[in-house]
Amino acid sequence: MTAPIDLLQQRLGHVFRDRRLLLRALTHRSHGADHYERLEFLGDAVLNLAVSDLLFDQYEDSPEGDLTRVRAHLVRQDMLHRIALSLQLPAVLRLSEGEARGGGAQRPSILADAMEAILGAVYRDAGFDAACALVRRLFEPLISETATQAWAKDAKTQLQEWLQARRQSVPDYRIEATRGRAHDQTFVVVCSVPGYGIEGQGEGRSRRAAEQEAARQVLARLSALPE
Repeated sequence: MTAPIDLLQQRLGHVFRDRRLLLRALTHRSHGADHYERLEFLGDAVLNLAVSDLLFDQYEDSPEGDLTRVRAHLVRQDMLHRIALSLQLPAVLRLSEGEARGGGAQRPSILADAMEAILGAVYRDAGFDAACALVRRLFEPLISETATQAWAKDAKTQLQEWLQARRQSVPDYRIEATRGRAHDQTFVVVCSVPGYGIEGQGEGRSRRAAEQEAARQVLARLSALPE
């Protein structure tokens, strides 16, 4: 593992003084008791503060609500998964044989958790400034594309506001089906609006993505109704 770990540190731009912290951040609970979950807890807090600080600097005139939406886009699981893949984390994760055979090294939830654990490990190893610098290196290139998506309200928010403006109950979302293996699932979600007797169905690689698509379907049908 020495060479791959050294290469990971090069990609991170941080050489650990306490190498054990990095090894723990890469260890899934299936591999042993000294796993990454406590570091993940810490890294989640570090990530949110560091991204908030970054956005505070980048968008001086933006209100709190807009900054909150952009931050939510940046720290969500699929973005962390994307960054983890760019750092080639699947090659260095420590999993049990069973978890590895089941595709755990490619599972978005595991990779996202390990990414947060690495941020927690950098914080414990060298302090917040070092962890914040790493967050900026990893996330700053993604801000422009993320902000474009986040300035516009997502479909679920638009649907909820549309219904609230007409004094209707919030929509109901339910998982209709899941397809594929655990590490490569497709979710099917139904969004229903009882007050109008309308339903929409969406599919996505995450529950959130499927809910957004279902909400878009419902919005389109509601928009076609006569006022």
